[in-house]
Amino acid sequence: MANPRLPGISENEQALLYAKLNEYNRGRASFKEAGVYLVVLPRPGKPNYSLWLYSPLPEKQSILYIHDLSPDINESLRMASTMFYYSRRCLILVDYNEKRMQSNGDDLIFFGKYRGHFLHEILKVDPAYLSWIAYKFTPRIPKQERFVKIAQAYHSVHLDLMQRKSKEKHSVSRYLGELGEKLTDLRLKVIRVRLEDDPYKTRINGTVPQFFVKQVLTLADASGNLVIMSIPSKNPSTVSCTLSGIEHEYRPGEIIYVASARVSRRYESYGSKYTRISHVKLVMTTTV
Repeated sequence: MANPRLPGISENEQALLYAKLNEYNRGRASFKEAGVYLVVLPRPGKPNYSLWLYSPLPEKQSILYIHDLSPDINESLRMASTMFYYSRRCLILVDYNEKRMQSNGDDLIFFGKYRGHFLHEILKVDPAYLSWIAYKFTPRIPKQERFVKIAQAYHSVHLDLMQRKSKEKHSVSRYLGELGEKLTDLRLKVIRVRLEDDPYKTRINGTVPQFFVKQVLTLADASGNLVIMSIPSKNPSTVSCTLSGIEHEYRPGEIIYVASARVSRRYESYGSKYTRISHVKLVMTTTV
């Protein structure tokens, strides 16, 4: 498969990028054995690179959308390679293929609390439910059998993501307060940012889709204590998992000042304690 020409960078930059990608893929499994992650180039109406999975599990239409990345190729590859560093699957760049990358509704959930949503949405918000579909749901017709195979493919993406989390070393942290406790005057540094569509606000306005995207921030205070909070968008976007141009997009390294918030949840993951806060009132933000 020929490497596609990448827009917006020189031939020398492109050659260096592909050399780094080849080194990243060295020693990983073949696509026939394990599948492959695809970083798909922007196309008209879709300015971001996007992440897809080719999986040998479904019998047909086996290229499955995961989520959008960045308009910048280097940032997109950094995001994808970080997420799947411990995966056996290779990571390659490809052009968009309209015929092979249309879902035809085969990945649309037709029952339960997520009826009308796509499996790739549930991968982000409720992977346990996705696992139930993949291995507990009993199909009754051939189309449902394919639906289950697609769910199993998305579940394999979740397992790849969990591999990274299990191998990362986390700093020792403590909870910031008791459940329901009010916190004040927090200075927090953004560690990670994840964009999610709010599936309950997504709608069609005439023929134009409207996505209300929230930013899920992982932050740390000066002592390394970890905090999770969500910033919902006030303005809709026409592109899934992409903020509208008038929303402030938080970046790793940015400092957020919280005037007050409440502890809504406390949990531990892979040895690190996380405090989720809600009812957040911000003072100001700056960058470092």
